[in-house]
Amino acid sequence: MVIAQCLTLSQSRARQRRQRGSLMVELLVALAILIGVLLPLAYSFVSERRLARAYYQRAVAMEIVDGELEALLAGEWRAFSPGTHTYRVHAGALTNLPPGRFILSVQPDKLRLRWQPALKDHGGPVTREANLK
Repeated sequence: MVIAQCLTLSQSRARQRRQRGSLMVELLVALAILIGVLLPLAYSFVSERRLARAYYQRAVAMEIVDGELEALLAGEWRAFSPGTHTYRVHAGALTNLPPGRFILSVQPDKLRLRWQPALKDHGGPVTREANLK
């Protein structure tokens, strides 16, 4: 009887070890699946955030360039000689742009104002042209 109880006890412990082992394997598989799903999702969120920032910076640059070109067409262009000049902008929205520069090209019959970001993937350049009368 004692021997039967010892065998039953050892079989019970062996079963518990197998159950713990299979539980550990299930846990590792679940973690692998979770990581396999969450890493691409996290990368997607980061890239979407970067893209949204680039679109925002491009929109700000377009607003500034459009407004400055209107002021230049109203007569401010006469203060510049023909050629290419670095154009200084005093818009408050300029603080929302990454480092870059505004370039004004004055030709006898045409004005061109361009914003060129210093960093790649920050909205890209914005150019506006207008014909002088």
